[in-house]
Amino acid sequence: MKLLIVRHGDPDYSIDSLTPTGWEEAKLLSHRLCALDVKAFYCSPLGRARDTAKPTLETLNRQAEILPWLREFAPRVQRPDRETPSVAWDWLPQDWTKDPRFYDRNRWWENEIFQAASVKEEALRVAQGLDDLLSRHGYVREGDYYRAEAPNEDTIVFFCHFGVECVLLGHLLGISPMPLWHGFCAAPTSVTTVTTEERRQGIASFRVNAFGDTAHLYAAGREPSFSARFCETYSNEAQRHD
Repeated sequence: MKLLIVRHGDPDYSIDSLTPTGWEEAKLLSHRLCALDVKAFYCSPLGRARDTAKPTLETLNRQAEILPWLREFAPRVQRPDRETPSVAWDWLPQDWTKDPRFYDRNRWWENEIFQAASVKEEALRVAQGLDDLLSRHGYVREGDYYRAEAPNEDTIVFFCHFGVECVLLGHLLGISPMPLWHGFCAAPTSVTTVTTEERRQGIASFRVNAFGDTAHLYAAGREPSFSARFCETYSNEAQRHD
């Protein structure tokens, strides 16, 4: 089975939708996705994800199942350098790297700031939602791998968000999402491809074949939006700092 995890297009957070650039990105994404044989589409309930899915679904005359646990990873935390709460998945490197628990797949949520924001409970809710869905498609969680009870080569597509994408990947791969959040970048409408491997009958694991692929944008002569990134150098005032 193949999972395609799609980040929404360039966002207009003020209206929970897309910028004009984001709508163009979504259209180019649809050209890519409409060429595939997709078994099922799943979508976050948030507007920016649903609008990203819209050109694809309308072209194919298909519907996406809305999954509440695919919304952006929601906990708000009291980041050490800020006075007001912020998203759990955006810290300064000089702060989060101090706590070795953040690198541990079984302990990353033990950080006191994360405990205060019930990050563990939300992460487990996302993981359980994913496992329940995969079981519907024939793959049942068994410890740290999956039983291939109905193995298949279906493709399913998730329209969601960068923060929750890393929680999904962390659960599938056995990795803390903290280094994924801070070491990887998924540009708007980028596609991450995760495929099952069944090297022994009935035992499956998931492997990332591509992360944050934006080939559909480059094929149309477009650079990915910068909204996923921060400044390459601090002196570059034209790029986003925080």
